[in-house]
Amino acid sequence: MIRCREILFAAVWVAVTAFSSASTQAQTAAIGQSAHPYISVHRTTPRTGTPWELHLVLTRDEIYVPIGVRKPEGDGPFPMILIGSGQGSDGIGKIDEYMDRTETLMTRLVERGYVAAFVSYRNEVPGFYNEIAQAELLDDTVSGGNRTLRSVPALDSDDHLAIVDHARGLPYTDPDAIGAIGSSHSGEIIMKTATAGGGLAAGVPSEAAATEYLAMDTSKAPRDAAGTELQLQDIEVARSIADKARAMQRIREVDTPLLIMGRDDDHLQGIFALLYEWLSEAGKDATWASFDHPEHGYALLRPREGVTVPDEVQEQAFELYMAFFDRHLKSH
Repeated sequence: MIRCREILFAAVWVAVTAFSSASTQAQTAAIGQSAHPYISVHRTTPRTGTPWELHLVLTRDEIYVPIGVRKPEGDGPFPMILIGSGQGSDGIGKIDEYMDRTETLMTRLVERGYVAAFVSYRNEVPGFYNEIAQAELLDDTVSGGNRTLRSVPALDSDDHLAIVDHARGLPYTDPDAIGAIGSSHSGEIIMKTATAGGGLAAGVPSEAAATEYLAMDTSKAPRDAAGTELQLQDIEVARSIADKARAMQRIREVDTPLLIMGRDDDHLQGIFALLYEWLSEAGKDATWASFDHPEHGYALLRPREGVTVPDEVQEQAFELYMAFFDRHLKSH
């Protein structure tokens, strides 16, 4: 097993070296130690030259997923906020893109004394969260030895759990002060992590597309004229296709304080409101806020066409969730 691990690291090192050589940015790579050994590559953002680290994080089925990390000066320990948007896609390419697109947010977090990381995962397998149990490693009873086998296929939500483990094990983070903010599918993944007892001290699911988490039968959902986009603005329509018993079984396992953020005219606003309603009904530490904004993912302060700085609504949202994070990640 040790020899296999050495070969795996050698292969990853070759891939990282090739990736670095092909880039115009000056980069160096090293193996670090967190919850598990990981590859770290020094990179810079293309527009401003801001330095950051690309980490390749070992997942529960022993593959690697990329995250981008920025930290304050000093040794810490610092609280840390994980940032996610949508689904996993494009590997390192997505991290490069979003380290640039969320640079305003990440800079503000670092200035406030937080480690900030943009995270990604493998592609989503639609519907599998409701079909299989959480992935585990099992003893290999087939070929013997000290190998392990998968109990079920690992999902993108398992990758998020591994990323939280990685974050908690970094030498400069406070393991009891890891938070997460996620937009759209990444907001739903925060709910899955909270249900699994994943070690988050606070979470902000923003515009969380929690169709799987609430066990919704989306085949019964109304759609737009093209027949593609779900139309679940109304909480009662969302309620009518959700499996409350199954959803509440999950919600009862949540101990993480949550700030659920909606968007007034979003086509999934009914889902966001229903998630908050059922969390409150279960007596969980949950807060609701909704803002009127034209941009999906507004909470991440991403620039939109023709606008390079956050607008007034984005600033209000930022101050709200940063007060939430400060309360839960800096006051313990």
